Amino acid sequence: MLAVSLCSFAALCLLQRAPMADLLVYRAEGAAASHGGDLYGLTATPWRLPATYPPFAAALFVPTTWIPVAALKAVFLAGNALLLAGLVSLSARLASHPPPLPPHRSPPPHLPLPLPPPLLCAATALALWLEPVFQTLLFGQINLAVTCLVLWDLTRPPGARGKGLALGLATGVKLTPAIFIAYLLLRGRTREAATATAAFTATVVLGTLLLPAASVEYWTRRLYETGRVGKAWIVDNQSLQGLIARALHDPAPGACWILTAAAVGAAGLCLAARARQDRHGILLTALTALLVSPISWSHHWVWCVPLLAVLLADGRPRLAAATAAVFTARTFWLVPHQGEGDLRLPWWQQPLASPYPLLGLALLAGAALTSAQPVPSARISSASTIR
Repeated sequence: MLAVSLCSFAALCLLQRAPMADLLVYRAEGAAASHGGDLYGLTATPWRLPATYPPFAAALFVPTTWIPVAALKAVFLAGNALLLAGLVSLSARLASHPPPLPPHRSPPPHLPLPLPPPLLCAATALALWLEPVFQTLLFGQINLAVTCLVLWDLTRPPGARGKGLALGLATGVKLTPAIFIAYLLLRGRTREAATATAAFTATVVLGTLLLPAASVEYWTRRLYETGRVGKAWIVDNQSLQGLIARALHDPAPGACWILTAAAVGAAGLCLAARARQDRHGILLTALTALLVSPISWSHHWVWCVPLLAVLLADGRPRLAAATAAVFTARTFWLVPHQGEGDLRLPWWQQPLASPYPLLGLALLAGAALTSAQPVPSARISSASTIR
């Protein structure tokens, strides 16, 4: 089943002549880092895409310049397929992840058993066709690598040596995982948060040593130019800002978005901190990050894979099926979005244009309602909703 799924995807890429545009940007960043080029002045691909990641990430992209583009695309496709299998396995581990133990308690003697190979292959084959995963492979993105780093670190046993290090490295590559450091602090896991912060700081220092001029430019200027990433109002952007911009027919919703994002961010982190199980807190943090980020392209929502695993583990097959349908339907590609068509959508097309943020808000609202209900007994049902 997995072989058929991968071959079908590869054939589709060949037929559509998929350019893997983001991979070409990474390659251009690696070339600029290795040859002393203008990292944040470059543009790559026919769409003139700029570099948007920190200098540390550009240094990591240097090896992409060592092999021809065609071979690089094949390597990235195979690598992302393996990372998807890893994410499925980590999602299963998250779904069976127990709450963190108090400091005086010993960690469990072993982690949950891994998925049987047939089940892992079947789940990976199906997950490939979820729109965020599909787009990640199609664009040659690094979302799966970053998500695997974060999820692997957060699901390690309590007190594991160097826990937080992978989270800090992921933050150094793509800044959005920094919200999980806040989550760790709110949960009282200060040692893990400190390790993650130290690792992130080390990436900034290393990037500065390797690319001093680019580092100054990035941390003092480019970091705050969110418009460089792309137009916030197009349907590709499945964040709160995209939803609000399209709903108000305003390309720059300004204060309306900022106030809403601040409220959702505070509420999401509060719910995550109060979550009765760590797996729910991790997912609520991820949803909050995707919602409040100025731009969350649809392929950033690869957190749908662990989300589905936890919903199934919670005994919510209908909600899991509905969620899988949302991430498979690709409704925002069906609405008019040529030119400025994204800003002129009628009210009835708005839900079709913003399915991911609407689902994220619904899950946060469900978590808020659940957390407000008293626990009927000391036993917390494993079939409870995400909270």
